[in-house]
Amino acid sequence: MFKNSIILMLLSFTTLLLADSDVLKEKCNNDDATACYEFALPLTTGENAKAQDIMEEGSSYMRKACIFGEERACDEMGFIYYNDKSYIAAMPHLEKSCARSVKKACELMGVIYRDGHDVQADDVKSREFFEKACELQSGDACYYVAIIYRGGFGVSKDRNKEKIFYQKSCDTGLKAGCDRFTELDNEDKGIETGIWATVKSWFK
Repeated sequence: MFKNSIILMLLSFTTLLLADSDVLKEKCNNDDATACYEFALPLTTGENAKAQDIMEEGSSYMRKACIFGEERACDEMGFIYYNDKSYIAAMPHLEKSCARSVKKACELMGVIYRDGHDVQADDVKSREFFEKACELQSGDACYYVAIIYRGGFGVSKDRNKEKIFYQKSCDTGLKAGCDRFTELDNEDKGIETGIWATVKSWFK
C-alpha cells in the first residue's frame, strides 16, 4: 500500500514537471527570455549534459534566451562553449560575465590566456582575470596570481605580492595557499621548516 502511494506521488510529480516544462517551452516560443533560460537549464546541466541530443536542444534554447537579453543564459553559453573547447566563441560571453562579477567566468578567461587556448598566451591578461576572480573569492585564482609573481610571468618577481596572494588563497580555505604562505613567512622570520627542520628536531 505504502509502495503504491510512493509510486503515485512520483508519477504525479513527474507529470507536473512535464507540464511546467511544456508551459516554459510555449512561453519561450513566444519570445519570453526567462522561460527560455528556465527551460534550457536542466537540459544543459547534470546528467542531461552528457546526452548530445538533449544538450543540443538545451543549448539552442539557452542561446535564444541570451539573444533575448537573459544575462544568466549568456553566462551559461560561455560555459557551454568553453566545455566544448570552442574558446573563441566562449570568450565574448565569458568576458561580459566576468565584468558582471561572475567568478567562474573570470577564472576561465584567466585559463584561456594562461594556456593559450586558440589565442596567443598572454601573462598580463591572464593575471588581470585571475586577480578579478581572486577578488571574488576564488582560492585557485589567488594561488595562480601568487605563482605569477613568484615566476615573474608578465610582471617583475615580487615576493611580498606572492605572499599576499598565497594569504588570500588561504583566506578562501585553500590549504595549499595556507601551506605555502606559512612556508614563506617562516623563511622570512628565519624559522626552518620542511624535512630538514624535522630531521634536526630529532637530535635536539
